[in-house]
Amino acid sequence: MRYTPHAYQERATQFIIDNRYCALFLDMGLGKTVATLTALQQLKEDYFEIDKTLVIAPKSVARNTWTGESHKWDHLRSLKISVIMGTPAQRRKAIEAEADIYVVNRDNVKWLVDYCDLELVRWPFDSVVIDESSSFKNPQSRRFKALRRMRWLIRRLVLLTGTPSPNGLMDLWSQIELLDYGKRLGRTLTMYRQEYFRPGRHNGHVVYEWIPKPGSRERITDAISDICLSMQASDYLEMPDLIQAGTTIALSDSEQKAYLEFEKEQLLEIDEAEIEAVTAAALTNKLLQFTGGAVYDSEHDWHEVGQSKMEALSDILEATEEPVLVFYAYQHEKERILANFGNYQPETFNGEPEILKKWNNQEIRLLLCHPASVAYGLNMQEGGRTIIWYTPTWNLELYQQANARLYRQGQDRPVLLYHIVATGTMDERVMEALSGKGDCQTALLQRIKELRKV
Repeated sequence: MRYTPHAYQERATQFIIDNRYCALFLDMGLGKTVATLTALQQLKEDYFEIDKTLVIAPKSVARNTWTGESHKWDHLRSLKISVIMGTPAQRRKAIEAEADIYVVNRDNVKWLVDYCDLELVRWPFDSVVIDESSSFKNPQSRRFKALRRMRWLIRRLVLLTGTPSPNGLMDLWSQIELLDYGKRLGRTLTMYRQEYFRPGRHNGHVVYEWIPKPGSRERITDAISDICLSMQASDYLEMPDLIQAGTTIALSDSEQKAYLEFEKEQLLEIDEAEIEAVTAAALTNKLLQFTGGAVYDSEHDWHEVGQSKMEALSDILEATEEPVLVFYAYQHEKERILANFGNYQPETFNGEPEILKKWNNQEIRLLLCHPASVAYGLNMQEGGRTIIWYTPTWNLELYQQANARLYRQGQDRPVLLYHIVATGTMDERVMEALSGKGDCQTALLQRIKELRKV
């Protein structure tokens, strides 16, 4: 295809060219992959500033998106891409291949750094792109520490994400630290906390929650606005409506009674099995399993406790003749949906290109996905317009990214978004938490966008 960039894509490309270390907080569907590839091509072929680029991406995106985009657009055909995935031998072969861009899934970042160290191979990548950089939000993670070791050899670094702070402002520090060695937000996470936050819930010296001080959001965005570009799809795209068509259900009397007893006693007896939730976190997880219709025991065998959500899903499927994308949270949900709805010939998707092609050809009536398997970079909008969340997720990043598989540029019909939520249960608390996290992140992105205009 001939590439005719939108003005916002040209702006994103130029921002990368103008800033050696930068972050693009671009909403899903704004074409950040092609904009970034265009910048990399120009930096290599026109400016002669870079030689080899490493792209770090989620597994499905590393496998499908970057190579697919380079083949899709005529101006990018000259770029050679090598995907560092598979067995260790296949990965080594991909590293040794002659290419312009090397794509690795983020779980192999530590392996890649160790390989360069152990094999005495000098780090060959002068530029790095981190696709979905919020996956580097934990400074204690192995991937962060590994990349941080090579940071001094990286002459250009680009962060890409539409969800930079899915759990709050604390997520920003490590991402920005990779760009500027702590110049803007503090050289250590402790310094960042002391400057911008105060302890919330804590037990002695152990702090469970950090609360932003008054004015912290404004101060943080002021500090990073020179190297960050924020764009939201609603400002640039003529998007169809996103219709919240959620279904609220009530558990049956017997289910509700068992649920409340389990919540109170943290003990559930069913099928001669005794299911215990010894901590508050375990109880939260078990209660979400319960509303989905089954609960796991200590041996990871599941026991059915009800059909209320399954019946609600049946009602939605019967009301539409169009393809439906269902997000599940637990393995037992997938197994039970497959067993209950065989007449719809359901299929599951874990990033396989052949299933993706079938979906986009509208050859699949019911597609089951865990949100983590489709959360980033996949174009699925041609396959349908109906999303059902069988069980809600606490993870705002996964939630927004998963919804953006259908609600993105190229979708020409209103998208129907269903949440099957059991009233008076943990489901409602999860939905409330998602709303609160979303408000915080939206405020951050909006302020960065406003500061870029000043």
